[in-house]
Parts: sequence; C-alpha cells; structure tokens
Amino acid sequence: MIATILPSSTCFHAVGYNERKVAKGSAHLLEMKNFDAVEMLGHHTPDDLVAYLENYSSKNPRIKKAQFHMAFSCRGHEKTEQELLDFAHEYLREMGYGEEGQPLLVYGHTDTDNTHIHIITSRVAPDGRKIDHNHERVRSQRVVERLLGNDINEKAHRDMEEALSYKFASITQFKALMNSLGYECYDNEGVVSIKRGGAVCLKIPLEEISSHYRSTTFDRQRRRQLRAIFAKYRDLTANKKELADELKRKFGIELVFFGKKDSPYGYMIIDHNKKAVINGGKIYPIKELLDFATPDERFARIDSQIDAQLANDPKITIGELNDILSRQYKAYVKQGQIWRGRDSRPLRSHMWEALRRNNRIQWVESFAPATEAERDFLCSIGKVTVPHMVEINGTRTTQYNNRLSDLRSIFDSSTGYIHRQTLRSAGFTIRDIEGEMYAFDMKARVLINLENEGFDIRRLQFVKNPVEDKKQNAAVRRKPGSGIRKPHDVESGQGQNREWEVGYKGDYDRIDDESSIKR
Repeated sequence: MIATILPSSTCFHAVGYNERKVAKGSAHLLEMKNFDAVEMLGHHTPDDLVAYLENYSSKNPRIKKAQFHMAFSCRGHEKTEQELLDFAHEYLREMGYGEEGQPLLVYGHTDTDNTHIHIITSRVAPDGRKIDHNHERVRSQRVVERLLGNDINEKAHRDMEEALSYKFASITQFKALMNSLGYECYDNEGVVSIKRGGAVCLKIPLEEISSHYRSTTFDRQRRRQLRAIFAKYRDLTANKKELADELKRKFGIELVFFGKKDSPYGYMIIDHNKKAVINGGKIYPIKELLDFATPDERFARIDSQIDAQLANDPKITIGELNDILSRQYKAYVKQGQIWRGRDSRPLRSHMWEALRRNNRIQWVESFAPATEAERDFLCSIGKVTVPHMVEINGTRTTQYNNRLSDLRSIFDSSTGYIHRQTLRSAGFTIRDIEGEMYAFDMKARVLINLENEGFDIRRLQFVKNPVEDKKQNAAVRRKPGSGIRKPHDVESGQGQNREWEVGYKGDYDRIDDESSIKR
C-alpha cells in the first residue's frame, strides 16, 4: 500500500484534474460526502465542486492553500477500490480529516495497472480551525504502517538484511539499493541512518556495511546483456519514467537516478535477478540512456559533430574522430558510412574525402620528414595532394636514430661495396630524391639522407663482383638477364614494380582506414 500526499493548491485544481479523467472515461466518482448544496442539485459540474470547497474553506481565510489531495494505490489489483476506500477512511480519521461535516471527494482511476484512488478535501476543519499539518509526511507514513499492522522498525531491519544479501561495492551503491526499497540513507561519523517517511527507523555502523563490499558486482556477459536491453528499450520508450517502469516490469531491473529529476547526473542499476548493484555509467552513459531522439535525429547530430570536429581540427584523422564519436555517441566512421550499432547512414562525401586525406597526411608525418624534398617524396608515395598541410619536423625520432645505427653497422662491417641485397635484408631500399641518396625503410617509417649523415655513397654503385655476387645472391632466383639494377634505374621509373621497390604494393585504402598504420 502506498499513500502519496500531492501538492496543495489555492484553487483546488485537483478537482479539474480528476473530472477531466471522468470525462475521458478513465476515472469515476466513488464517493462524495458533505457537499449538501451540490448534492441537492442532483448533478454537478467541476465548477460547482470547486466553488463549494472554496466557500467551505473561506471559514479560515488565513489558509492560502486549502486543498488537500492524496492518492492511495496497491500493487497490481491485490485490493479492490472498496478496500482502498475503507482504508482511506481509517487513514483520514487518524490524520484529522475524518470529522463530521468534512467535505470529501473520492475518485477511482482505471488508467494504470494498479488499483488506485484519489481523495480531495480541505485543510480547514468543520469548525474553521486549520487541520494539523506539522510533520505531515512522517505522520502519514506511520499511520499507513500502523493500519497495515506493520512495525516500521522491524520492517526496516528485514529490508536492510535483504539489501546486505546483494552484491555492492560502495556505500553509494548500498544507499541506492535502500532507496529502491523506499528508504533514505545518510552516513555521519561512521554511522548510517536509515529513514522512511522522514523518520529514522534504523541505525547501523558503516563498518558493518563496508564488510559486505565486493570488488566485482557483475560479469562481462551480463554487462553485454544489459547494454543490449538498454539500447533496445531506450528506443522503444518516450521518457525516463517510461523506460524505468518498462525495465523493472519486464526484467526486474531498477534504475536509481542521482541529481535533479529532469537532469540527473548519474544512476545506479539494481539488478534484482542477479541480486547486484551496478554503476550505471559502466553499462550505458546517462547522456545516451536518456537520449530519446529518433535514429535519424541521432545520426543528424553525429553528422553535425563530425562537421564541427573537421572545422576545429582540419587534420583530424579517422581514428581520432572515432575516439570522440565512440565516447559521445557509441558510433564510428568506416568506409564512408556512420555506424551506430547495426544501423548506418552515409557520411557526406566531402567530409569522408577530408578524413581519408588526413589519414594519408598522418602516414606521411609518421616519417617525420625534415626537408621539403623528403616531404614531397613521401607525399607522392602516399598520394597526398596538399603537401603544404604536412608538417616538416626538424627533430629526428628514436626510430630514426636506431635505424641510422643499423645502417652504420652495415657500412662498418665491410670495406668494399655495399650490395643491394644486404641492404634489403636489413629492410632498406636506396632512393635518389632530387639528386640526393636516401636509405628508405617503409616499415620503420625512416628516410636517411646518406651524404648528410656522412656515408660514402660511392660504395653504393653496385659494381659487378662475381665472387661477392655469388655469395650475396646464392639463394635469390632471378629471371634470365634481369641482373641488379643501379640506383638510377629505380629512380628513372623504368622498373615495373617501382612501388614494390620501396616496400609498398599500392593498396592505398590501407592508409585511408588506418589498417596499415601502427600507433
């Protein structure tokens, strides 16, 4: 049984609320008492009822908000309207509203899954005095418990024992659990006080509660299940209350929100089936959970966010953008589409092209080019048509220094010519870039200017030496007459596999979608 005291009013607006429901067929007048003048008419309008209550309440003009409005409801239909009405009469007498001559309106509502009634009367007693309203909600709770034959302290103890049987990891989660059972909790100086109806009914040492903490309150499989449930029913409901009611009714999942009613900052999940309390933010961000927009509206927001991110950072990559979209919308961009769950929408072509370009720019910048010549060469390999957007970096990377050391070891290990197969085995290809010789390592993202680093490039002429050629190329099969090309042959473009010469096979989409870029 739940008794809810509803807001007071200066104009008895509760009459209009209930009469409108009567007109719609979702409510009916169960009882009307002590409306003598109205009852004599044989029929009434809402204005007649309001006028009578206002005239009656004028006995005490000091009471500005004379309306007393409350509702009684039960779980499902375990009680009939008549049983609720009988209970309400007892309750009103206990609360001071049951004196002879007190006007009373009782409406039965049929628009929910619970049997419930609404009661309207005045806070003015028949003799003109104000009916006592001090600690009204606390007294109301005690009266309800007493009429139900419940010992509130004993019930609080039973509910607390039930709560301690759940899995929870903090005092905040324990408070959320007690809140779902209809209690308020606060802790002070190591003692947790449990309140119901505004009155403290139980105190327990914080240490006793903390001894029940568990580091893990849910498993990964349940986490995936909850995410799927929340995603589905968020899209099938219209507001926070409807979502919470649906989850509780169908799955035994209760949501306890923190903060303002219309803009909570967080929530806890009470999973009654698994007897566990879970931090809601670890399952579904509250911003996403309470986003009741249509799928098209959500995709429109994501599209606008992508546009804004590109405007703010013209070089943002697909990976960087997806990090943002994942956090804010559980979405990502791939192959020209915006994906959210299993649903997708096309991304505007100019934005997709900008993102692909930025991935290629990132690939070029991963080599940390130190000169315009290096930059332009890399841009030609990576198909970057806007080299001015590529940053030239004068600081050499650790990877560069490591590969430079490897190259020196190759040169220092012999005194004669350095053969191409030796360099290739070490991951290097030699390229002539605008008249300067470079050692190029695609995998390590390194370009080394050999002359600037003090290497003797004359040792790279690859002059025929039958003895050394036999040793270097014993395991290498070649077509008849293929030979070993000189560096200028590679640069001249006469080879059939120029891009293969630098270790790249031309699958530029791998650069676009970051599949070939290791961060």
